[in-house]
Amino acid sequence: MNLPKQIVQADDSPVICLGTSLTDNQRQGTIKALSNPLNDNSYHTITITGQDLVQYLNPSGANFTNTSGVWSSAMIQKTAQGSGINVHILDYQGHNNITTITANQYKNAALTAGITDANIYVTSAIPIDGSGALAGVYSAYSKNGENLNQSQVNAAQDEMGTLSKITKENQNKKGYSDAQLNNAVAGAKQEMGKIGNNVSDSQIHNIVNNQININHLGDVINNNQKEQIINILIKIRDSGALKDHHFKDQADALSKNIEKNAKGIFDKINTTENRNLFEQIWDAITSFFSGLVAGFSNSK
Repeated sequence: MNLPKQIVQADDSPVICLGTSLTDNQRQGTIKALSNPLNDNSYHTITITGQDLVQYLNPSGANFTNTSGVWSSAMIQKTAQGSGINVHILDYQGHNNITTITANQYKNAALTAGITDANIYVTSAIPIDGSGALAGVYSAYSKNGENLNQSQVNAAQDEMGTLSKITKENQNKKGYSDAQLNNAVAGAKQEMGKIGNNVSDSQIHNIVNNQININHLGDVINNNQKEQIINILIKIRDSGALKDHHFKDQADALSKNIEKNAKGIFDKINTTENRNLFEQIWDAITSFFSGLVAGFSNSK
């Protein structure tokens, strides 16, 4: 089997994170799937063990042990500044074995964890929910000297679980898609980023209501699910994620990415006719305050 040349030093080359439980054949099949997008460019590999799951995922409420099995694997590739986060779930030998977590859920979680400007590829040799796949990405960052804030990682894992649960609860419901939900969350993060780390609980509540309406989920998302989204965003604020000056721009890039990849859905709901009065009022309010901020800055 001809595989791309591997290198082992820490640099900006893509990193393939392989689950320790893979058999030799599964490991080679996983490397083949994850390295294919690299077009024969160099990469290096790391192995993700139960210890990595304990380190990165147990603080968010998981119950892994040092001997826990790891099958889901990932590859992270740094991209140009401002390009945002993109996630691809790749088939393993013709099968999508990530059974629960969607690409958009991975994107939002990666943003919350503090990852910026990257292509992330996820696959698994066996059917698995995929909730542990980002542990490899977190570990890859650490091994390259870019430690992530554990509070943000905790918030990211909680967010991924919450959004996955809401999508499962609304599966096949008319007027709902996972893309709309994740776009609402990405939009909320962008609005929170504009305000900054001092955004209040009540402001987050209003922002969530606005984004749910913008994404035409007002008749689908129930109050309990809405509260779960609000609580996750409060936790993201409290994690310190908003202190990163890249957060707002990365959230904006993520929203555009989600809309581009689900163009059929958003073309239907983003028409002039479908822009409801609440959205128009919100746009007017944010434009007004943006003008005030600009005027204040120019007066210094």
